Amino acid sequence: MERILTIERHILDTQREHPLATGVLSRLLYDIALAAKIIARETTRAGLVNILGSAGQTNVQGEEQQKLDVFAHRTIFRMNDHTGRLCLMASEEHEDIIPIPDKYPCGKYVLVFDPLDGSSNTDVNGNVATIFAIHRKITPGDQGQLDDVLQPGRDIVAAGYVVYGPSTMLVYSTGHGVHGFTLDPSVGEFLLSHPDIRIPAKPKYYSCNQGNERYWPAGVRRFVEWLQAKDDPVRKPIDARYSGALVADVHRILLQGGVFFYPGDLRDPAKPYGKLRLIYECAPLAFLVAQAGGYASDGLGSVLDLAPHTLHQRIPFFIGDRTLVEQAERFIQEHDGEWVQTYSAVRHGAPGAAARA
Repeated sequence: MERILTIERHILDTQREHPLATGVLSRLLYDIALAAKIIARETTRAGLVNILGSAGQTNVQGEEQQKLDVFAHRTIFRMNDHTGRLCLMASEEHEDIIPIPDKYPCGKYVLVFDPLDGSSNTDVNGNVATIFAIHRKITPGDQGQLDDVLQPGRDIVAAGYVVYGPSTMLVYSTGHGVHGFTLDPSVGEFLLSHPDIRIPAKPKYYSCNQGNERYWPAGVRRFVEWLQAKDDPVRKPIDARYSGALVADVHRILLQGGVFFYPGDLRDPAKPYGKLRLIYECAPLAFLVAQAGGYASDGLGSVLDLAPHTLHQRIPFFIGDRTLVEQAERFIQEHDGEWVQTYSAVRHGAPGAAARA
């Protein structure tokens, strides 16, 4: 009989195989999985319980919050505020760091999360997702501080995402490979469905919003032409797929191969750094994809090496097959000297740049 492996069993087995892993981290991961089940329950019946659409307020990014955004944020917070495993949380939907309430004990880990990536897709029954990453506390004292959140992606302890689609799938890594679990609603449990995920060696798709191409730096536009093999009638072009939901597109790249990118643009010369958030979106996905044999870059270098200088810092983002991402870097270096100089000031936190980011 084929062995059925639940996510709880997998987390515990991984803990036993790596003695330095702590039981606290294992329980924290399972808390996140439980929160994902609750969010999945609401996303699958959103149209029946009047939680589709706008919540009538905007988040720190100035974007209209959807009702499911608010629900997902509250669910993750309430699942983790009282356990004694965290000293601090930070959410894309919250302007500042989120301390643990005084009435509860603090732990040695920090949780950062995007509660519902792609939430505008809910009104058209499209894919949405949760992204998360866990860091170790690095500051003194019991309560967490901002510096505990502003850590580079290379210091992530664990990261993952949950895709809510035709089925709900949780993909995570603790630095020992990438594993995917599909929620079986009949038993209410995540079961191992995709062990040891590796990005396929042969890239199948590129994914980007080409509606914005006219605003991209010349190197990025040149990269798209190269993907389409416009200068080489012999080389086969790579097919395009784009859903408009970051995790859904990266999930396809992880399973089928290729590259996703959301570059900076030139519409506002003072803001050349793109749309996606380093802490909540880019660093967790970069950690995960690196564990699957891939690579993530902001166009100049590894996303995992970037130390955030603001809580909601945005960066250009290229992720997936290492060869393709490095090709994008080469085109940017060759064609975009002025953009590189402008973005580098933001990238390294030059005076005034952090405030704009």
